[in-house]
Amino acid sequence: MGVTGAVDAVGVILDGLRRLEYRGYDSAGIVLVEGTGSSGGGGPARLWRARQAGGTKSVARLAEEVSGAPADATAGLGHVRWATHGRPTAANAHPHLDCTGRLAIVHNGIIENHLELSAELRQAGHAFSSETDTEVVAHLLEEALASVPPGSGSGPGPSALAVAVRAALSRVEGAFALAVVHDGEPDLLVGARRVSPLIVGITEDGGLLASDIPALLGRTRHLYALEDDQVVEVRPGSLQVTDLGGRPVEPRPLRVDWDLEAAEKGGYDDFMAKEIHEQPLAVRETLLGRHLPDGSLMLDEMRLSGAELRDVDKVFIVGCGSSYHAAMVAKYAIEHWARLPVEIDIASEFRYRDPVLDRRTLVIGISQSGETVDTLQALRSAHRCGSKGLVVTNVVDSSMARESDAVLYTRAGPEIGVASTKTHLAQIVALEVLALYLGQLRGTLSPDAIAELLDAMRALPDQLEEVLRRGPDVARVAEGVAGARDFFYLGRHVGYPVALEGALKLKELSYLRAEGYPAGELKHGPIALIEPGTVVVGVATRTRLWEKLMSNLAEVKARGATVVLVVNDGDEETAAQADAVCPVPRTRPLFSPVLDVVPLQFLAYHLARSRGLDVDRPRNLAKVVTVE
Repeated sequence: MGVTGAVDAVGVILDGLRRLEYRGYDSAGIVLVEGTGSSGGGGPARLWRARQAGGTKSVARLAEEVSGAPADATAGLGHVRWATHGRPTAANAHPHLDCTGRLAIVHNGIIENHLELSAELRQAGHAFSSETDTEVVAHLLEEALASVPPGSGSGPGPSALAVAVRAALSRVEGAFALAVVHDGEPDLLVGARRVSPLIVGITEDGGLLASDIPALLGRTRHLYALEDDQVVEVRPGSLQVTDLGGRPVEPRPLRVDWDLEAAEKGGYDDFMAKEIHEQPLAVRETLLGRHLPDGSLMLDEMRLSGAELRDVDKVFIVGCGSSYHAAMVAKYAIEHWARLPVEIDIASEFRYRDPVLDRRTLVIGISQSGETVDTLQALRSAHRCGSKGLVVTNVVDSSMARESDAVLYTRAGPEIGVASTKTHLAQIVALEVLALYLGQLRGTLSPDAIAELLDAMRALPDQLEEVLRRGPDVARVAEGVAGARDFFYLGRHVGYPVALEGALKLKELSYLRAEGYPAGELKHGPIALIEPGTVVVGVATRTRLWEKLMSNLAEVKARGATVVLVVNDGDEETAAQADAVCPVPRTRPLFSPVLDVVPLQFLAYHLARSRGLDVDRPRNLAKVVTVE
């Protein structure tokens, strides 16, 4: 959140941060440009900064601390942080300063090449005070400003700060929405974006920046959305937008008719719909920065050496609910690419069955929150047996992250809806990156093979966008089966965990009877329940067991079931066997769960909505399960 030309900069910023609290955060901070108000007296401007770390209490604590803020400040920046790089501490909270203390920056997103840039900047003499990727940009801007010719920004042309921002961002890889202030141009805000959203607002005598519309609602009707690789200069009452080459562009105006509650949901009816549509971004950001220039792969907090991981001779993966289904997909990937035996366990059962563990065992715990008590206790039990522990989680510095030997973060951002959607897809992608990492360490995958697989993974976000565009088609499929009470979900190979996840979503959201099965098990009992009126949902994209799956589906169709199939685009042969289809793009078989599960999310969502149910808060369920 940024403001210039405000009578009460502190109040505007804090109000904007409170309106962004729904997104989740673990720390908060503010920077004000002193001397920008009428009482500045013409003296040099200075920056005043305050930061707090305290989870959901951070903004409240920040509000107490700003009682000592300069009263004359009319410009500044605020930020609520969801940690990705570095623990949720005050030192890692935004805004971050450069070495001179004259420049401040706030940032959402991931700087993919921050390690490379950090090494270069340290060698040039820059001192870092945080663990974040964001601080790299502050020092990069400091370098760029030093290279701006004298007199830049003094005329009607672009400001020196904007020139520096464009120069610095030409070297940055990854996703970002950022805002910058400098005491040398005290009334100016400079913002820029790539992938991550950035909204600009203009009033008669002020200007605003924010990462989301709710922060600006009610303050102006003149809102604009920046596009990728655009830079905006915001002054009181005016804005100027350029591309990274400095060429002027017309900003895209936004028409917003939402109230605050609707705006928090991005204009969607509920958080679940919003989070389903955020899945391409969640997958894209989970993949950012994993592939280094030398061809090696990187995890987030790897406190295990390559030698220790090469010494592993068995892997256990534990999780609950949707996390367990992600573990099932990971089993196929790790065994195929790393050639390691993998067992998967429901976390609540793992430690009670007396598993055989030792120092050569790697136990992977999966938890969206990093606080799921069953998974946490499973990891503690494994640690007592001398095993190595690795956590896949969406929350930095969670209990599981602190206690593990290594962490892989999913970077899906806060998930408000109780039923997991975007965090589930991010878990699958993160675990498949881990499978490639283990394959690289063990020499079971060549660098060329890894690069080729990563290229296919990088295509997934765009393919997900295509699946999302077909949401209305799945809504029509849901209408056709809205009267059914019994659903069976079938899959083979990696389609089996997708079937389980689809059945779980239907149970969670619609309270209908739904069971997921490996399709080969159908004839060993469940087929006795198939009759006219039963709906069978098959995950029928083209994997190695497609022909066997089609035989299983023919059995249920012969007994009068209504058959709904997830199929690959253009696969008319499979579609001909269904009463309704949900097409998805083709990808490599081990990546297919990322695409195949989305129509099943939509199916559960629309069936629940047709029954008048609250999809964000299913009955009897909690987002974070902290009891056994």
